Amino acid sequence: MQRITVVGIGADGWDGLAMESRRLVREAEVVMGGKRHLETVPWAWWQVRVEWPSPLAEALPGLLEEYEGKRIVVLASGDPFVAGIASTLVSIVGPDDVEVIPTVSSESLARARMRWSFEETSLVSLVGRDVRRLLPHLAPGRKLVVLSSDGGTPASVAALLVAQGYGETAMTVLNDLGGLAESRTESTAAGWKDRVSAELNVICLACVADASRRSATSSVPGLPDAAFGSGTTVAGRDARAAALARLAPAGGDLLWAVGPGAPSVAIEWLRSEPLASAVVAVVPEEVADVKESAADLGVPELRVVEGTGPEAFDGREAPDAVFVGSRAADAALLDALHDALRPGGRLVVHAVTVEDEAALVRRFGRHGGELVRIGVEEVVAGETATWTPRRTLVQWSVVR
Repeated sequence: MQRITVVGIGADGWDGLAMESRRLVREAEVVMGGKRHLETVPWAWWQVRVEWPSPLAEALPGLLEEYEGKRIVVLASGDPFVAGIASTLVSIVGPDDVEVIPTVSSESLARARMRWSFEETSLVSLVGRDVRRLLPHLAPGRKLVVLSSDGGTPASVAALLVAQGYGETAMTVLNDLGGLAESRTESTAAGWKDRVSAELNVICLACVADASRRSATSSVPGLPDAAFGSGTTVAGRDARAAALARLAPAGGDLLWAVGPGAPSVAIEWLRSEPLASAVVAVVPEEVADVKESAADLGVPELRVVEGTGPEAFDGREAPDAVFVGSRAADAALLDALHDALRPGGRLVVHAVTVEDEAALVRRFGRHGGELVRIGVEEVVAGETATWTPRRTLVQWSVVR
């Protein structure tokens, strides 16, 4: 297998590289990277310079194959494992064939400029991503270091914060961080308006919520039902919280979800664990609404497919968890989804009809697991406050 060396490079370019990194770049037969990085490295007649194509992900395997056998150096920003190219290269050629020489990351420089400790900050990357990916990370008092996609990202972030009731959040944009032209701009999100940012910038946020902020900011399962779009089928917040407790999302886990309420459960699954993934099957007329609701709640990566049966998941990686909403009487569906689970995978099924409840009781008798009945009552205000019961839910969960 070919060996690839990834060299981290800062905004100060060639001048900021250590001697060993300079040697590796000079001795390379092929140097790959973005235009900005390539322009900082002195030209060498014996080298091939390859500027990243767009889209990169599809082209990268072919590029590596084209130059197989050559000494390849890849230039990347700062620490190449912080929202960088190193992880992609490792996934293609394997960890044993990628050597990484990092320099100081933008995150480290930003925390140093802000005097923020590692323990009190969180890193969010918006590089090439929907700005709404920021939403699950918003919380009063939280400090965020946000990696920008380009010079327009700060204005987009400011607009998003204002719309979410975080207009008083303190924004500090660090332009050309670590370079000779480094500068900073400070404002509240509400006061950002027409301020201009460099193409290379990092955003530091000290989150402040106002009284009108939307409540859909916590990553803890159980968002208000109204947080979801009107076209998205919603399991009640208490039912969702109970389902997520048993689905137990963890980093790297994949969820399949189908049936009434499945989109809301899948969205909460992704909000609870940023490193998890999910596929939800819905009828064709719901696809657009579910995608919009997922993006509005900060998880645009939710995969939405058409279908109501197990065939909707054909050809996909085996799941670590499965949620089925109000389809307990569909024996063929439950058998297929249970059998698709990885060993140790979790199946959670909800029932609200007599037929579905009876089906779950029978399955519990055969397979064991956990069978619970969830009854919720809420006070309806009026001349006289009264308790009004919601429809009782039966939940069966089992580990394969």
